[in-house]
Amino acid sequence: MTDGPLREPTFLVLTALAERPQHGYAVIEDVARMTDGRVRLRAGTLYAALDRLRTEGLIEVDREEVVQSRLRRYYRLSGLGEQRLAAETSRLRQQATLAERRLSARRHVGGAPAPAGGVPG
Repeated sequence: MTDGPLREPTFLVLTALAERPQHGYAVIEDVARMTDGRVRLRAGTLYAALDRLRTEGLIEVDREEVVQSRLRRYYRLSGLGEQRLAAETSRLRQQATLAERRLSARRHVGGAPAPAGGVPG
């Protein structure tokens, strides 16, 4: 497992599983709902990610059931996955706070963007 920033799809999959165990298609729908349709995971991409996240110990199989003669596997966030998601959430919050501070300082100083070429007019 790497301690670097999570890629957005990974972050969203872990976020979807943080609330409750879900099967793959439910994760796809949840991610689309959380992002107002901006991120639409493909099944192949999702299942590869789920396999990788299981290997890294960030998620676990919660249970399996047969639905219409097909195996449906539910996944849940592991304790390690919860820690990793919390750390990434904190990192993103810090980055957003920094950006907000800088934007606020820019507005208070009356900062206007420099013209193209970076030389003030």
